Amino acid sequence: MEHYDVIVIGSGPAGEGAAMMATKSGKNVAVIERHNEVGGGCTHWGTIPSKALRHAVKVLRDARREPLLRSLRSALQIEFPKLLASANSVIETQVASRRRFYDRNHVPVYGGTAWFVDEHTLEVRTKTGTPERISADYIVIAAGSRPYHPPELDFNNPRVRDSDTVLHYHASPFAVTIFGGGVIGCEYASIFLNLGCKVTLINSQERLLSFLDDEIAEALSYHLHEQGCVIRHNEKFAGLEARVDDVVLQLESGRRIKSDLLLWCNGRVGNSDGMNIEAAGVAVAGRGQITINEHYQTSRPHIYAVGDLAGPPGLASAGYVQGCHSVQHLMNPEHPAMRLDLVPSGIYTLPEISSVGLTERELLAQKIPYEVGHTSFKSLARAQMTDEKIGMLKLLFHTETLKVLGVHCFGDGAAEIVHIGQTVMASNDLNNMRYFTNATFNYPTMAEAYRTAAYNGLNRLT
Repeated sequence: MEHYDVIVIGSGPAGEGAAMMATKSGKNVAVIERHNEVGGGCTHWGTIPSKALRHAVKVLRDARREPLLRSLRSALQIEFPKLLASANSVIETQVASRRRFYDRNHVPVYGGTAWFVDEHTLEVRTKTGTPERISADYIVIAAGSRPYHPPELDFNNPRVRDSDTVLHYHASPFAVTIFGGGVIGCEYASIFLNLGCKVTLINSQERLLSFLDDEIAEALSYHLHEQGCVIRHNEKFAGLEARVDDVVLQLESGRRIKSDLLLWCNGRVGNSDGMNIEAAGVAVAGRGQITINEHYQTSRPHIYAVGDLAGPPGLASAGYVQGCHSVQHLMNPEHPAMRLDLVPSGIYTLPEISSVGLTERELLAQKIPYEVGHTSFKSLARAQMTDEKIGMLKLLFHTETLKVLGVHCFGDGAAEIVHIGQTVMASNDLNNMRYFTNATFNYPTMAEAYRTAAYNGLNRLT
């Protein structure tokens, strides 16, 4: 039986982060991946394909509204399956790139399902062939998550899809109902709206994306409405009537919503089942998430859980860093805990959203004296040139120390723009609103929004 220093279960962002950190640190590492190729759900049916689809839809939208291409608008009609196919090349490139990481670093990838024999021993099970046992001093579980399926909903119906299976939907729907007003639901609402579909977004909460700053969440709701989306808040699922040509969603309020496609985007389940994890004595919480401490250690200190299995924030970017942190901690138990307050969120709606730090609601609750610096994209020369004038940058800062407390961005390129603020917040030397007024930004760029927003906020001080 082969023995390793570290075994990583899963090759998504969290597993890759753990494996690469371990091998670069001189550890003998192996990875177990149950799918045909490395990359995990992020690469094959999650972040990469959905964002590639979103990019293709954005290109199509931009072309349709470009005055120079007015004569070609009638030809700019591309069906949903063809747009999906455009993502395949990106997936293939990502898989090849990630496979090279393991090959170059001499990290063996065992193909099959991980099955715990005991807390140090795993059995790699394949559909064909004899199971192979391997062991390790440390184990990092990065098995990811999958969409939650309520038992009363029949996902065998071809008109009922989740965020994974919608990427294999071989039709171009006219009307789409999306159940779930979270990140994934809002992103797919933007995609289908910009494909010209009639979209109804069902939200079980009072508002969309309640973890966001209120002003940003309201801006998203407004622009989804402007694009034609019907949003129903505070609704609960009651049932589904499947018919020959459509499906009818029944809600507890009595509403009945007819559409060609029902896309279920209401929650996810950790993939902690199916690996006999109880044999290792690892505690599992609700929805398949594994109970961890601040260093991602499970109830067995030599077994770590990272990525979606570790709970919020459930981001690919955070998962990679969590994987790295788990290995840094197993090598050095004094390694400081990961700073979750500096993990940015990226929501790829049209327009997109990104934020890092505290919201106004949180600052008010904590009674922290703060002020707001604000600028609209429509006032920026770069936004006027690219005709991406919808959006804003919002800076929250301490009124006495001028320390930047939160950065919230809505509009084209938000997920890129936010990193400037993130970097300033992470630096003890730079974390001050004066940095933005003293720095020289290229002109014309979207980044200069920081200077105008900083002046806007500083001018409010008495």
